[in-house]
Amino acid sequence: MKKTCFLFLIAVVSWFLIEGLALGQSTATDASAHCSFHESRESSCVQIAQWRETNPEEEDDEFFDTPRETVPDPLEPLNRAFFEFNDKLYFLVLKPVATGYKTVVPEEIRVCTRNFFTNLAYPVRLVNNLLQGKFFGAFEETCGFLVNSIVGLGGLADIAKAIDLKTHDEDFGQTLAVYGAGPAFYINWPFLGPSTLRDTFGRAGDLFLDPLTYLGDYWYAPWSRGLNVVNETSLRIGDYESLKRAALDPYIALRDAYYQNRLSKIKD
Repeated sequence: MKKTCFLFLIAVVSWFLIEGLALGQSTATDASAHCSFHESRESSCVQIAQWRETNPEEEDDEFFDTPRETVPDPLEPLNRAFFEFNDKLYFLVLKPVATGYKTVVPEEIRVCTRNFFTNLAYPVRLVNNLLQGKFFGAFEETCGFLVNSIVGLGGLADIAKAIDLKTHDEDFGQTLAVYGAGPAFYINWPFLGPSTLRDTFGRAGDLFLDPLTYLGDYWYAPWSRGLNVVNETSLRIGDYESLKRAALDPYIALRDAYYQNRLSKIKD
């Protein structure tokens, strides 16, 4: 009990310190607000992999037995055109870059880099846990952030996971869904990738909370997002390719994988 109270006090103090630093920052420039197509394809691959990891039985046994909820797709012709555009960019640019990066950088360093960016996105998860009324999730996120930042050398080591502090991955798109907002319709944005109208607004909210948005005009501002995307893709090369090989229609497979992943997160 004493340990829990101590962690809670540390969490409160650290949050106020973070808020103070954030208020002292200058207004973010528009350069950080625009993500490259690398981020969209990495996001798609991550979502596909996460959905498969969290639903292994459904993928094999329940696919033909249980009717699945689908997302409206009135813009399908346009979405298909953007899908082809993003697909070519992935194979022509992102995959070669990520493959070269994987060859040069050891896996241990790439895992540490992923841990760092995950830890850095703590404000997004914290605020959305609070908005959804998941106060224990917010508390556990704060404890994990403090442990990883202090003991884990700025988040390079995921010490929180080792001591069973879970990550509660909530975003603003999920928050809107909790408050009753429907997906409206599916959108496959060029460069940004799979989304819905609701999740498009959600991305804007998360961007406001993302510390990377407030790097300003520093030279490393645009490169930080690129590093995050290339690093994450290097750890998941093959997921998107596997989906394409297994699907009769890769566009529909990607759309359904994205939406089912979002539904599982919202219901969690």
